[in-house]
Amino acid sequence: MKKILQYLFEHKTLSYQQAKEILIAISKGMYNDAEVTAFVTVFLMRSIRIEELEGFRDALLELCVKVDLSEYKTIDIVGTGGDGKNTFNISTLACFIVAGTGQKVAKHGNYGASSISGASNVMEKMGYTFKNDSSKLKAEIEAANICFMHAPLFHPALKSVGPIRKNLGLRTFFNMLGPMVNPASPDYQLVGVYNLEMARIYNYLLQQTGKPFTIIHGLDGYDEISLTNDTKVITNNGEKIKTPIELGKRFVDADNILGGNTTEEAADIFSKIIRGEGTWAQNAVVLANAAAALQCTGNYKNYDDAYNAAVDSLDNGKAHAALQKLISLQ
Repeated sequence: MKKILQYLFEHKTLSYQQAKEILIAISKGMYNDAEVTAFVTVFLMRSIRIEELEGFRDALLELCVKVDLSEYKTIDIVGTGGDGKNTFNISTLACFIVAGTGQKVAKHGNYGASSISGASNVMEKMGYTFKNDSSKLKAEIEAANICFMHAPLFHPALKSVGPIRKNLGLRTFFNMLGPMVNPASPDYQLVGVYNLEMARIYNYLLQQTGKPFTIIHGLDGYDEISLTNDTKVITNNGEKIKTPIELGKRFVDADNILGGNTTEEAADIFSKIIRGEGTWAQNAVVLANAAAALQCTGNYKNYDDAYNAAVDSLDNGKAHAALQKLISLQ
């Protein structure tokens, strides 16, 4: 690692193969925590190159526990995290709203590293048991339209760097990798990114997959549709700027979508919203993200139809029923 760090400290970048080999070595525990921390810190001080990110991504995919859910035409809704906004668990809630419409969801998530409560934190609080057994995940998808994949159970490298990420408390390139390494390789993806540079990188990488995708970036720095400002929306077909009125029928104040100061508070907010007891602002934000995901599948004529399906799922208890069914299977 000393040679690698000296190389990087000279402002040089890694090739695809170098990046892949280093991440495989990290996942095998070949470097100590101090070395890995120093390595990760390099990418906090400069932008990551596409070939570096591709190398890291392919290392994780090569080593991961694969899950074949191809028969279900699944979608994942995921933000890179690291936007520092401390919102409630918007993408996870949107997943249950989408599941409530009948669309199959393969949600990939982790504990919060730079936020108080990540998807895994809230799912654990809801009573979900993490697993990587394909047959059990398939049973969940069939019964509840959704399964949850806790990233460290599928990715050895993520497990080994988890404590380092938590101790740093900063976004790292692992945030960028999360949405790219869903072990189920979903058919559709809604990805939220925290800046325009990441939007550009993701656009390039997702175009290569040939699958339908939607990338969203709140222009005031959110990695989701926040309705606090305009949102850049990028799909296979191009880019648009959408207003809060277009996406969520209303503007929302940033204070109204905060996620609490503890994992318990975050879980309480999650429970209230999915039971239909959320505030207007909370509901509007979740519905907008769910609608963007539903539109990504191509199963709706337009955004308004997708939005109406999301409203029906939340208002008529279908999203909550999906959660209850999922938890009952644990």
